[in-house]
Amino acid sequence: MASENMVVMGRIVAPYGVYGWVKVVPDTEHLDGLLDYDAWWVGKAPNWREVTVEEAKLHNDVLVIKLAGVADRDAAFSLKGQQIAVPRESLPTPEEGEYYWSDLIGLSVTNKQGVAFGKITQVLETGANDVLVVREEQSSSIEGKDGKLRQEYRERLVPFTNDAVPEVNVQAGTVLVDWDADF
Repeated sequence: MASENMVVMGRIVAPYGVYGWVKVVPDTEHLDGLLDYDAWWVGKAPNWREVTVEEAKLHNDVLVIKLAGVADRDAAFSLKGQQIAVPRESLPTPEEGEYYWSDLIGLSVTNKQGVAFGKITQVLETGANDVLVVREEQSSSIEGKDGKLRQEYRERLVPFTNDAVPEVNVQAGTVLVDWDADF
């Protein structure tokens, strides 16, 4: 399966127990939303492999999953940090004004005054609303203690609300924000 057709929907964070179960933190609206998909792909782009979920249960704020072929804690531990994705064609079409987080990553952000903020690198879920993490590469480099030059970055956190983000154009790769450049 081509990696550009995959949408990351969660990640494996730790083994659970000694029989090959893993803890999964889903990036879905509902904690058990990832269980709606028959086929899961585990890995990191571009190296995905299809897996079968044998059993699953909710445990506090994570999913606890038993994957076929993962029989012990060592095998489960080897999956730690792997992403879980599903093919884009298996996802429902988002409603007007709704977006998959993976579609927002990499979009260029500009404010209403025409100041380029950089690109979205991450979307965070907070209690009140989602937040866009926008990284702008600064033109200056600084020398680290080891003598190597390091690029300096500026990150802005922009609430993903209708007031702060009046326009998203996924096709054009742009986001317009009503946000002060000094924040």
